[in-house]
Amino acid sequence: MSFEDPPKKPSGAMLGENLDLLSVAELEQRVRDLESEIQRVRAAITSKQASKNTADAFFRT
Repeated sequence: MSFEDPPKKPSGAMLGENLDLLSVAELEQRVRDLESEIQRVRAAITSKQASKNTADAFFRT
């Protein structure tokens, strides 16, 4: 990186980040990214709950 290169924005959303400097398009992309991450986390929760339920059922018998 040389002194002439503009600073790069960090990739991904950072919680609590100042939103004043982001454009509408960047904010909309941020919302899409966060919604996608929420879906991914919910899927992981569902998977882990299913595994736990299976283990609980196995050890109850």
